[in-house]
Amino acid sequence: MPFYRPSERIEKHQPMKTSFALLLASLSVSRILAAPVPALEGHDFFYAGENKVHDMYVVKKGEIVWSYHNHSSKGEISDAVRLSNGSVLFAHQFGITLLGEDKKVIWKLDAPAGTEIHTAQPIGKERIVYVMNGPEPKCVVHNIVTDKAEREFPLKVGNLKSVHGHFRHARLTAAGTLLVAHMDAGKVSEYDDHGKEVWTTPFSGPWSASRLPDGNTLITSPKSIREVNPKGETVWECNPADLPDPKNLSLQIAQRLPNGNTLLNNWVNAWSGPIDTATAPAQAFEITPDKKVVWTLRSWDEPNNLGPATTIQLLDTPSVPEDVHFGEFR
Repeated sequence: MPFYRPSERIEKHQPMKTSFALLLASLSVSRILAAPVPALEGHDFFYAGENKVHDMYVVKKGEIVWSYHNHSSKGEISDAVRLSNGSVLFAHQFGITLLGEDKKVIWKLDAPAGTEIHTAQPIGKERIVYVMNGPEPKCVVHNIVTDKAEREFPLKVGNLKSVHGHFRHARLTAAGTLLVAHMDAGKVSEYDDHGKEVWTTPFSGPWSASRLPDGNTLITSPKSIREVNPKGETVWECNPADLPDPKNLSLQIAQRLPNGNTLLNNWVNAWSGPIDTATAPAQAFEITPDKKVVWTLRSWDEPNNLGPATTIQLLDTPSVPEDVHFGEFR
């Protein structure tokens, strides 16, 4: 089944009154605010994070306009993408789920026993690419219409027995290749759609990596962000000392914005004990090239507690995140 609009599916199978009733019910349980909250203003965004509960939010004009909560969930949301039709594809350690804007499951894949899936990305309307941690770590292109894997290739890791530490993030490039952050192998590598490594650079404990429009690569680890050129030379970096509250930083994903600034998330570990929302650090920063903080997201107070941050997808301008390709797969 393709990445269709959930509203189209409701109209096809249910009467208009039922659809309207479902909409009202959905609005009644979502954390929708009556007025903008200063802590949430500055950007429109989709938000998700590694937490004990699967929580995701859409914030527009300072208000939470959509939210999803699964209190019976297992695993952590390490990767999530909001598609152009409002659906959400998210990887949650023990599987992948495609969720409609109406919060109904469109498609899902369970990770086989002994494996974990922490990253997934849509390719067009009918495919996804994901990376699997496990005794046979690999990259997989999966067709969600046929529910079949169309291609897979093995990936090397530092320690086969330490499944949880293999990978957290992979992203397609404009050239149709895949950048993989080999977290436990201390490198970032770029692969073509047949698994050939076409570029690599050493990096200690990389959590994520993305290819910039100029050909450079932005790499993030919990305590470091570095931009390297195709030769692997550092052309820009940001370290904890450059940011507020450096002792409480655990960075996961950094994004280079069209204005040249860098958006980065700051994760808080919910498994090490209860999070003190009164003293918890900011969940995200936007910094200029000279590392001046120009936007801070800190929203821990109910009813606007966003929880730990792993991924923030800006929605300030319309985009089509699924408009990417991986070699011949489009």
